[in-house]
Amino acid sequence: MTMKQSKLKSTGKATLIYENKSFELPTFVGSEGPAVVDIRKLYGDADIFTYDPGFTSTASCESDITFIDGEKGILLYRGYPIDQLAEHSTFLEVCYLLLHGELPNKEQFAKFDHSITMHTMVHEQLASFFRGFRRDAHPMAVMCGVVGALSAFYHDSTDINDPRQREVASHRLIAKMPTIAAMAYKYTVGQPFVYPLNSLGYTENFLRMTFAVPAEEYKVNPILAKALDTIFILHADHEQNASTSTVRLSGSSGANPFACIAAGIACLWGPAHGGANEAALKMLEQIGSVDKIPEFIKRAKDPNDDFRLMGFGHRVYKNYDPRAKAMQVQAHAVLEETGHQNDPLLKVAMELERIALQDEYFVSKKLYPNIDFYSGITLRALGFPTSMFTALFALARTVGWIAQWGEMIEDPAQKIGRPRQIYTGAQRRDYVPLGKR
Repeated sequence: MTMKQSKLKSTGKATLIYENKSFELPTFVGSEGPAVVDIRKLYGDADIFTYDPGFTSTASCESDITFIDGEKGILLYRGYPIDQLAEHSTFLEVCYLLLHGELPNKEQFAKFDHSITMHTMVHEQLASFFRGFRRDAHPMAVMCGVVGALSAFYHDSTDINDPRQREVASHRLIAKMPTIAAMAYKYTVGQPFVYPLNSLGYTENFLRMTFAVPAEEYKVNPILAKALDTIFILHADHEQNASTSTVRLSGSSGANPFACIAAGIACLWGPAHGGANEAALKMLEQIGSVDKIPEFIKRAKDPNDDFRLMGFGHRVYKNYDPRAKAMQVQAHAVLEETGHQNDPLLKVAMELERIALQDEYFVSKKLYPNIDFYSGITLRALGFPTSMFTALFALARTVGWIAQWGEMIEDPAQKIGRPRQIYTGAQRRDYVPLGKR
């Protein structure tokens, strides 16, 4: 197995004083971001753990894939700013970048494009597998089950110690995820599955598989395809978020890649993670019209009111979400192309954005609009039901999960994940037989 070399640079040591004893802890720095204190030997040397619920101040791994500076509103894929990639690149090119570390030349991209295209079909028996679900099953429930089942159909790419099998599994997952997502949609609406068409590009193919019907010809609208492709780029990776950490943790046990990605999908399903754009859209629908905004702004500021403005602020970004600007451009393009430019929800969104960027309450709390604020409106205008929003997120994030999983496999410092805890339960006590209790 090929192993990566650490790129961390030593910056000296930090001193921890605990119970009148001094402990020297190595410190390192990467190419961007804050320095880190290496606590791997802390428990053995000092008999103490660190306490960090949510791991918000803990670097769980070394990675050279994605960098985020939340204070400055920066997001880089392999060093490239997200706004440049969203404007000039394509999702499939970004997939290559995330997997290989560099943008491809023409020959490399042609080879990669061909490999992905040749893997877009799924095993025919999967059609029967789909029919085992209820028709009203949530698309994410279907995707969790189907992706997890891929290991039962593709035994020749589950050996994680074989670089070639890891590559094949990676290409299969990227290629088949649009097919699986489209099948999940078709199944819920009672329409026949549409097979991939190799002459179409990645995103164009997905749109056709989702919205075409056998009774008539389907023509891909390039403006809508560009918007969806941009959405995919903006969601392709986001450092060590909950679902990515889930994929890495699952993979640390040696689980096969299909099982790891299924675990990521399950985590993404949570409303605090992948369901945020659906929640933002529901909030806009709840507000309904511009004249009702002051009422809801007042409620949002009231600490005793449960109402919250969804799509504002971010766990990581303490500035404007760099993805939101690119998403805003595509939202306007789609709404104009589809005739929804006068959509009352867009007017509500624009007024909310204006207020959020000027109102002292929002500015002081840095509650800037994030990507979910615009993506829900855009996806609705593209024709997707809200139940498909998170499924589309999973489709796009698959490449990030795979890149992170592959990096973990090749990391010599990788070991099975095993967080510790602060135990606050009962101390040791003896068992009492049932008759004496």
